[in-house]
Amino acid sequence: MGEPLNVGIVGCGTIVGQYLESLRRLERTVRLVAVADLDASRAQAVADKWDGAGEVRAVPVLELLTADDVDLVLNLTIPAAHADIALKAIAAGKHVYGEKPLAATTHEARTVLDAARQAGVVVGCAPDTVLGTGIQTARRAVDEGLIGTPVAATATMVTPGHERWHPSPDFYYAPGGGPLLDMGPYYITALITLLGPVTSVIGAASHTRTEREIGTGPRAGERIPVTVDTHVTGVLTHESGALSTLLISFDAVATHSSNIEVHGPEGTLSVPDPNHFSGDTRVFRLGADSWETLPPSAGYLTSGRGYGIADLTTTLPSPEPRASGTLAYHVLDVMESLLSSASTGASVPVTSRAPRPAPVPLTDLTAAD
Repeated sequence: MGEPLNVGIVGCGTIVGQYLESLRRLERTVRLVAVADLDASRAQAVADKWDGAGEVRAVPVLELLTADDVDLVLNLTIPAAHADIALKAIAAGKHVYGEKPLAATTHEARTVLDAARQAGVVVGCAPDTVLGTGIQTARRAVDEGLIGTPVAATATMVTPGHERWHPSPDFYYAPGGGPLLDMGPYYITALITLLGPVTSVIGAASHTRTEREIGTGPRAGERIPVTVDTHVTGVLTHESGALSTLLISFDAVATHSSNIEVHGPEGTLSVPDPNHFSGDTRVFRLGADSWETLPPSAGYLTSGRGYGIADLTTTLPSPEPRASGTLAYHVLDVMESLLSSASTGASVPVTSRAPRPAPVPLTDLTAAD
């Protein structure tokens, strides 16, 4: 193994803590060297939390983007800033790995991918949850024909809304937000990993409230506007012929439905939460009397947010890691097409394509050589 890939983080908000936990475990592969945020105190707090000894420095955003010792910029800004930060990092010759979605629109996302191609750098993008043992074990079951050729899938995510727990939830209810663009990437990326790319969609969407009330933090009780649809449903037609039914909502309370189920003539798979890296994959075989839990058989063990960066290092200099910008672009295209279909009532073709990423063998990235 060569030298670790040096990483600089832009955006030190709520999600950064989960990435820090993973980067700690992955120090043999990736090394955090700098952090930045528009709020300098937040960046300094992250640097201090890392070790308090100055190993990770807090710097202004533009300084991080051009720093000689930063190989890859981890972009944890809000969706509206994803493209701007990515383009500046690419212009400085840096690889980029971003939180989902890849950008606020497919137009912005295309400029990022085109710039990266011209610069000869790699773009990766969350979610990397599909690289964990949960989705990868389910994928292996599909690939090995455990349920026969898949004919359909369902994906369900309902929650009353993130304003109950997030202290600054405004961006969830503004353009570039909403339940589909926020949570849809987990479910649609998992569906593509399991069943392949999507060729067309038909959707419907609604929103029931024009305001939401922040439930926690210093702004508790403040009301914020809702300018996007908060309940989205639709059908995805995969290139394989399988049909996936999707329901994503910030307007409902709870569900008994499995996060994802995949149906075939020989059985049904119950797939764990694609917002998590692990979880039980269960199968109900044709003729069986009950569900059977499959042992983890593929995927990264003890994984967490940021494992997509470590996976990216295994594919360099190839421009297509498993959690690739190409895949994230296709997912964004699917979501935009769903919203377009919802506004017109007509089926919409999905013109982009992303091949199913290569499977992940059962691997512990923290194990010694």
